[in-house]
Amino acid sequence: MLPTPTQSDVISVSTLNRMARDLLEAGLPAVWIGGEISNLTVAASGHAYFSLKDSSAQVRCVMFRQRLAAAGLRLAEGMQVELRGTVTLYEARGDYQINVATLRSAGLGRLFEAFERLKARLAAEGLFDEAKKRAIPAHPRAIGVVTSPAAAALRDVLSTLKRRAPAIPVVLYPTPVQGDGAAQKIADAIRIAGARAEVDVLIVCRGGGSIEDLWAFNEEVVARALAACPIPVVSGVGHETDFTICDFVADLRAPTPTGAAERASPSREQMTSQVELARRRLERALARLMTDKAQQLDYLARRLTHPGEKLARQRERLAATRQRLTLLAEARLSGARRGLSAAETRLARCRPRPAETARELDRLGHALRRALVERLARQRLALAQHEATLVALNPEAVLSRGYAIVEKADGSAVKSPGQLAQGERVTLRLAEGSTHARVDHSSGAQGELPF
Repeated sequence: MLPTPTQSDVISVSTLNRMARDLLEAGLPAVWIGGEISNLTVAASGHAYFSLKDSSAQVRCVMFRQRLAAAGLRLAEGMQVELRGTVTLYEARGDYQINVATLRSAGLGRLFEAFERLKARLAAEGLFDEAKKRAIPAHPRAIGVVTSPAAAALRDVLSTLKRRAPAIPVVLYPTPVQGDGAAQKIADAIRIAGARAEVDVLIVCRGGGSIEDLWAFNEEVVARALAACPIPVVSGVGHETDFTICDFVADLRAPTPTGAAERASPSREQMTSQVELARRRLERALARLMTDKAQQLDYLARRLTHPGEKLARQRERLAATRQRLTLLAEARLSGARRGLSAAETRLARCRPRPAETARELDRLGHALRRALVERLARQRLALAQHEATLVALNPEAVLSRGYAIVEKADGSAVKSPGQLAQGERVTLRLAEGSTHARVDHSSGAQGELPF
């Protein structure tokens, strides 16, 4: 009986698929695989999904848009291819598949290797540098085409040029575009076009095909001729997914011959629209100019007057100016007169009168003398009163009546017997001198004082 698994022993489908994917990617290196394409689907995103099969097995494959574009191949059902990729597993559906990194037609490995070697060498020499690319003229006087006269690509180019720019002449430089010696003849046609210098832009083109069909445009002789061509070149070789050495060397790559014709020529509809737009702008500009000039003319016409009218207006302005000047002068003269009258009045008030002044001085002198006499009398009376007061308050006057002043040793007057000590010596100040005495009784009794 099998043991019952615990919860930790159970894994999810996502975990299982992730483990299987990790094992596949870690255990199998990137490998080259050959087979036939079937069940091809190219999504709107540009990614290609297909099966690679042989007589007894098949495997799912995915090739993402960037890698598909770099491969330069147009995939188709039944195409025999060789691809290099990583074995992996698409977890969402559990599908085992190949993640394709590069892809080539089966049996063309040597051509791809030669293409990559030449591409790397020419790139190292600078033949692909963007700085060397020349601008395609917007309005060429003539357009040259290097291709086969029997090619369908020529009909596409001519019909496109006739539709877009029928007035521009087209010069064909015929050359085979496929087969032995085609590369040298293409290079010769490019050199002839450059030497004649009869066109302003050159289209090198051919229709789509296999890599063998397009191989002439991968030859070094064509690349060197394009690099040396003095005329700007537009490359339109094959379909949009086809890439050749010619595309990298040319000044501009177009996805198809029709695209090359469109890029080398101006659009008649676009030019017509531009001319119509320019015509409308010119009409509006002329209308604005005419309006401005008409307004300016009206303004100048209003300013243009007859000389007699101009003189009459000038006389009126002169008369008005004379009147204003007269009024202004009269106003100023009247103001000056008023100022003069006021000054005369002030001067009259300030004019000296000697007789009146003398009389006034005499009057003031008498008044001053009277005031002085009266003030002296008042001061004498006050002085006498002060003198009498001083005499009454003078202690010397009291002494003259037989009184004496008792002074202690420090000169202070004795007012009470209590201020005296037994045996203390005092000074008696009299009206006519002073004498000394000693206190015999200090209790306040009036005993005899020995002298």
